[in-house]
Amino acid sequence: MRRVVRGFWGPRVESVEELSGRWELMLRQVATLLGEATGSDWAWRRVRASGADDAPLTPGREPLAEVLREARTADDWSDRVGTGLRLIAAPANGVRVEISGLAGGSTEFLLQSVVVAIDAPDGADVPEAELLAALARVWGPDFGDVSDDDLLDVLEDEAGYTVGDPVVGRYGYLSPARAALVPAGLGAGREELPGGGVLLALGGTAEAVEAYGVLSAAGALRPLPRPLDRAVL
Repeated sequence: MRRVVRGFWGPRVESVEELSGRWELMLRQVATLLGEATGSDWAWRRVRASGADDAPLTPGREPLAEVLREARTADDWSDRVGTGLRLIAAPANGVRVEISGLAGGSTEFLLQSVVVAIDAPDGADVPEAELLAALARVWGPDFGDVSDDDLLDVLEDEAGYTVGDPVVGRYGYLSPARAALVPAGLGAGREELPGGGVLLALGGTAEAVEAYGVLSAAGALRPLPRPLDRAVL
């Protein structure tokens, strides 16, 4: 089964050093959480935008800073758009993880993001809630979710979800201003995270669709104003 753990936010200018610190912590959290669940060690490889062969990457702050600096030398790099990085790990037990991120930019029209895509055998114990909580703690997004293609298709078809707008899936993360708008009677598991954001456990597809409607009606899933002028609501 393939599922994605995602976080999105608006413009937040950050240096290479700040970004490499976030990336180092994110990779450590993912390796710890998935290593405990699968009993595997994790070796990361960088996927180059140029199409060159994947390159091994030591998940330390300085090696990460080096590849981020390299990304900023590309002809199409823009400090407004942000700095992208894409990494993969594929242990021998059938689990494959890809992490892609675009962060540190100031663009008024493109959300910054980190996406953790996990391919795992059916029945594998993937700690979805813990991964979303880790992403939220590291990156401080405006909103985030744990979803899969089927669930997102249902949300589009039945709940009016539009790609790019805030969304919740089986789990959802909402930044403090959004969390303050969550109705008391939502009927979801709720965990307060450091900084005032909230992690919501919403259940299966039917529950996620219902929660999406309730949260949308309450204003907790309204898009950030365009042009973007802030990282979070």
